[in-house]
Amino acid sequence: MKKWYLRVEGSKQSEKPKKSTLRSTQMYTGLCCSVILSLLFISACSPNTASENSLPNVNASDAKDIEENIKNSYARLAAKRPDVCPKLLQKNVDDDTIVRTAEVMISNYCDYYLYPERGQSINIDINTDQIETLLIVPTMHNFANGSYQVESYDKHVIRLNYVGVTHKPERLSYDVNITITS
Repeated sequence: MKKWYLRVEGSKQSEKPKKSTLRSTQMYTGLCCSVILSLLFISACSPNTASENSLPNVNASDAKDIEENIKNSYARLAAKRPDVCPKLLQKNVDDDTIVRTAEVMISNYCDYYLYPERGQSINIDINTDQIETLLIVPTMHNFANGSYQVESYDKHVIRLNYVGVTHKPERLSYDVNITITS
């Protein structure tokens, strides 16, 4: 059954929109949305997007330098606390000995970072025989065998390692003197 609309002259009755007009509007909107989504998908999959591998002027040695600077910044802050390791140590200009008293070892070892000059000698004195003093970077050296002669200006890592016969206390307190002479 068809509905007939009677149009009366002088009245402002509106006609219903045709179904074909609605369908074309819906198709146009759907087509626009699909084109936009397709463009977004293609741009997301494009190889020209920024990634870790496409950072400008960054190579493996720069990344290692950045990582080393972060470690040293953390170690510089840790040097102000007795119970945080690793620590970056610097000697005073007029003094050859770095004195660290009432240090606290929480884990089984604590690392100390130093940057001595070439030709200097490093010696370590510690107030307990439960801790072993080792140089682990740039080479291995046990300070029980004597002082170490620095061969290059580089980062030197001194490791104080717990070697006691009994179970290590939760917080082992110790004093350490690191002497750097020319």
